[in-house]
Amino acid sequence: MREMLGGRSIQLARIFGIRIGADVSWFIFLFLVIWLQSEAYQRQFPGQDDQSFFLAIAAAFLFFLSILLHELGHAIVALRNGVGIVGIDLWMFGGLAKMKRDSPTAWVDLKIAAAGPLVTAAIAVLCFGIGSALVGAEEFSRAMTFDAVSVTPAEVLLADICLINLLLLVFNLLPGLPLDGGRIVRAIAWWRTGDRNKATRIMALSGRGLAYALGALGAYAFLQGSTVTGVWSILLALLIGQAARAAQTQTAVASRIEHLRVADVMDSEPVAVPADATVEQALDDYFLRYRWDWFPVVDAGGRFAGLVQRERIDDAPADARVSDVVMPETRESFGVGVDEPLEALLGSEALQKIGAIMAVDAEGMLRGVVTVEQVARAMQPLARTA
Repeated sequence: MREMLGGRSIQLARIFGIRIGADVSWFIFLFLVIWLQSEAYQRQFPGQDDQSFFLAIAAAFLFFLSILLHELGHAIVALRNGVGIVGIDLWMFGGLAKMKRDSPTAWVDLKIAAAGPLVTAAIAVLCFGIGSALVGAEEFSRAMTFDAVSVTPAEVLLADICLINLLLLVFNLLPGLPLDGGRIVRAIAWWRTGDRNKATRIMALSGRGLAYALGALGAYAFLQGSTVTGVWSILLALLIGQAARAAQTQTAVASRIEHLRVADVMDSEPVAVPADATVEQALDDYFLRYRWDWFPVVDAGGRFAGLVQRERIDDAPADARVSDVVMPETRESFGVGVDEPLEALLGSEALQKIGAIMAVDAEGMLRGVVTVEQVARAMQPLARTA
């Protein structure tokens, strides 16, 4: 799955410079996976409770590793095609690779959308190949359907991961957002029509149809007494239906501002703290004067070096240099090119966190600051004509 809209999450790691985060719901779901799998393994291997518990932990880890690899497939292809990545977030329904902006062409859109399912398919094929080499294709297939009797715990774990990835592959190819199948539908429709907005409307219609089908499945499951299936189907129906509406709304906004660049709306006279200034100077001349919580920092050549926060200034010695307390990791995450389309800021994590993002040129020189208010004003024509 992939989505352009950002959200708040707990950072777990960075891989290839890509932020990996987890929503609170992910931790809850992780606990549920371990609990349910532990009970399942206890039934398969009676009297081996400790082994079943650790086997469940391994299954949960490999399950989420599979999801992470799936999302990294999206992210790496996106980066190779010039589409920036905000990060990857894990949550209870899987993962989201959040793009900084939309794909520039239908072909790029298709490549990014298909990358995740291809990774998942490769994991399933690899697991099946290893399992078949160990116990034979027929016995491994039976292990995947919980019907084998002569397999080891490790082989059962391998069969479970193979099955999970096959199910993820089928599920992700359903034609509705935030599933990859929805993006694939849009990419194909975009290629056939040549119109991204029309393709998004087609994708939204497809998603709504899928949402209605899942809702009907949930209602039928409830009537048949299958509460768990009913609840999950209804939840997925609501999720996919909401995503379809959000995609149409975001595309409408993007079409209104597609002619605008960051340089068109930025404040071209930003207030920035010199990196060679002392902490005392930064406090007196900037923080106490302007009463802001943060400032961009520039080096002697005017290049954006990152952000400095009031808390770091307060904790540093008065004679220390601002360059000693600046947060260099913010140089990338809180910077955007002046020639980038304004649409690229719609999913900006920087705008969500501090309400602003720094505009830099090709040499990294700080040229301006874009605030949430400036982006909102750029979209005001949409509100007046809606």
